[in-house]
Amino acid sequence: MGMKNETLSKTAESHIYLVRKQRVMLDCDLARLYGVRTKELNKAVKRNAARFPKDFAFRLAQDEARNLRFQSGTSSWGGRRYLPFVFTEQGVAMLSSVLKSRRAIQVNVEIMRAFVRLRRLLVSNKELARRLDELERRHEGKFQVVFDAIRDLIGAEERSKPRIGFKPG
Repeated sequence: MGMKNETLSKTAESHIYLVRKQRVMLDCDLARLYGVRTKELNKAVKRNAARFPKDFAFRLAQDEARNLRFQSGTSSWGGRRYLPFVFTEQGVAMLSSVLKSRRAIQVNVEIMRAFVRLRRLLVSNKELARRLDELERRHEGKFQVVFDAIRDLIGAEERSKPRIGFKPG
């Protein structure tokens, strides 16, 4: 079961997007992971609206949906009539109280782990940059070529990753 959960967690991680400066997951991706239809997931959320304030779940605006669809490489989300809902980490956690199946609990645990891994990755990159700056100051530029090469490598890695989320013009 460990390998199965790891695969589920990696799948969940690949469906986390940046929208309105928040990491979120689409309702259709969550529904697929939970093994329910998107319509059923959204109905359960609407029946329990008090559990999902705007900072837990919100509907995308037309331009956000278009931009996210373009960036994720998805041509459509199943011919939907309505704009998709997205769920923040807290909203995903709240889903476990609404969807009570064994699978929902297992999926929620792995999604939470995916959010934690992403948060750790972001923190570790900031920590690495801070340490480089500190080393550079301490050695008074004696190894400037080395520091520049390391920064180029870090920058190249960040540039190679696709930008995710809506970026207002």
